Amino acid sequence: MSDTTTLWRPTGPEELALVRGSGWRAWPPRLPEQPIFYPVLNEDYAVRIAREWNLPRDGEGHVTRFHVDSAFVSRYPVRQAGGRTILELWVPAEELPEFNAHLRGPIELVRSFLPGD
Repeated sequence: MSDTTTLWRPTGPEELALVRGSGWRAWPPRLPEQPIFYPVLNEDYAVRIAREWNLPRDGEGHVTRFHVDSAFVSRYPVRQAGGRTILELWVPAEELPEFNAHLRGPIELVRSFLPGD
């Protein structure tokens, strides 16, 4: 996909169900206590979060991959949230509908972590 940026999102079962319910075309609105939507810039970081955070907390963890118009997504600065590969975008919750409008193609489920994995 030219002129797109590939992003990943670690998710728990509830968010994944909402994405599935959208036909794999949109991220659900944030909850009031979630003012920021945090997609990440590399699969390894998403895997770590899904396996080490979502799985213990939610009983399962998933990694999704999706593509966004590069020109649009460039408005969000890359944030380093830890080590040099711990990179994420911070999308304000109120901008999520516009962000979803710039997705190109479906959101893809690429990995799942279940109890016993």
